[in-house]
Formats: sequence, C-alpha cells, structure tokens
Amino acid sequence: MDTTKSIDIIKSSGQKMKFSLDKLRNSLKHSGANHELVEEIVSRVNDELFEGITTNEIYNRAYALLKKHKTVFASKYKLKKAIYELGPTGFPFERFIAEILKYSGYGVKVGVILNGDCVTHEIDVVAEKNDTVTIIECKFHNEEGRNCNVKIPLYIHSRYNDVKAHWVTNKNNRPLNKGWVVTNTRFTQDAIDYGKCADLYLLSWDYPKNDGLKDRIDRLGLYPITVSSLLSNREKQFLLSRNVVLCRQLIKDKFYLDHLGVSNTRKTKILDEISQLCNNH
Repeated sequence: MDTTKSIDIIKSSGQKMKFSLDKLRNSLKHSGANHELVEEIVSRVNDELFEGITTNEIYNRAYALLKKHKTVFASKYKLKKAIYELGPTGFPFERFIAEILKYSGYGVKVGVILNGDCVTHEIDVVAEKNDTVTIIECKFHNEEGRNCNVKIPLYIHSRYNDVKAHWVTNKNNRPLNKGWVVTNTRFTQDAIDYGKCADLYLLSWDYPKNDGLKDRIDRLGLYPITVSSLLSNREKQFLLSRNVVLCRQLIKDKFYLDHLGVSNTRKTKILDEISQLCNNH
C-alpha cells in the first residue's frame, strides 16, 4: 500500500522531512508483528496524518495500536525510547552497556579509576576478554535529536592515549585493546571519520551497520527494563536504582516486584511480557 499523502513531518531535532510509509512499516515489522497487523496499523496511522505532525505523535499512535494487540510487540517497538528512559544520568546506560558486554563473554567493571601519564581518569566501563583489556567511554543523551559530534571521540581518544602511555610504561602483562566510544544516539560523519582514522571503535544506535546497539540487543535478547509497557515509570526507576537494568535480571530478581507491592495478577502479566521478550532468543 502506498500513501497518497505527501506531507512534511517534524523530527525530534526540529527538522522537517517527508513522511515515509516504508520507515513506519519497517519499524513495526521490527516489533515482531505479523504482516496483517503491520498493514492495519500503517493504514490507520496514514489516515490520521496531517501536515506538520511530529514523529513523536506518529510513534505514540503506532505504539498505542500495537499495545492493544500484544504488549510484547509494543515493548520491542519502543526500544529506542526505552534507552533514553535509562536517564536522566548516564550511569544506568553505562551499566546497561556493561551487561551487554558481559553476555558477549567479557568480564566487566563499571566506574574504574585508571592512571594516565598526566592525570587519573574515571573510565565508564573496563572490559576484559582473552587477557586483553578494553576501556569504554559512554556518551548518553536523554534528549532525542542530539547526535554525537567529533568532539566526543577527540576527547575520548586523548584520554585513551594518556592511559595507554602509562599502561605501556608500567609494562602491564595484559595488552590494552583499542578504546571504545558508545552512544545511545548517532555519530555525525565527522565523528565516524575521526574514529576510523584514530583506530577507535565506535558503537551507536545503528553503527556499525548491522552490529549497532539495536542489532546487538535484538540478537542477544538483552532488552532494558525500560521497554516494559506494563511497569510504571516509578517502578522502573526503583529497579534501575537497584541495578536491575535488563529484563533478564528481573526474571531472576522478581522479589523486587514484591518490594514494590505489585499484585500477583499484575506480577504474572509483567513477568509473562518480559519472559516473551527474553525467550525469543
């Protein structure tokens, strides 16, 4: 089905762009919804479009329609927004990245002080695998439309070089791998070019292609607790404050739902939704 409407919509950055039915269709497919449901929602959203509608309004409408059919589809659909909800500070995002690395076979520590040649540095995540150490810096934005520009990898590269100079001088047994820069948004082209040139590993929502954050989360089934469409914001913040950042962790630590006073009926629904997200992997 192709739209007969050619309208301008407003992105979260404030920029105008032409509405694309295919983009909406692809994001709905990503939720796991079948073809018939995707086409039904696309048709209904298309009928309700008007000039100057925001991407957020379109998202909210599609999300509400998905949630009516199956909460697990709605949860997967809201993944990008759920990562913004790990804020307002960057600490839960750092823990989330550490957990993703842990499930990929790394030993991880969060908030580690390392000496440099010039100054000491607090490193967001230090990861170890095959006797190699990787230092990872996370740049979290809690507002949509804010990309990671070249200043971030430039700054992180200088910190990495300072740590590496001290590391080599002190003849550490385990080699230091290339530095990583991780963001929940997107890198500008300048940032990507600098990362390649400086031999930094960049990881964002959709970079590297087919191996960005969204791909890793889907592949490993490591959804943040904030994707849940059944938990309230207060409940999510309570869980994050106790370092429960993954849906998988809540399955193991379900006693936290008792601490929150969640009724047995609601607890069953929440755990069912979360189990469906994790058990598809």
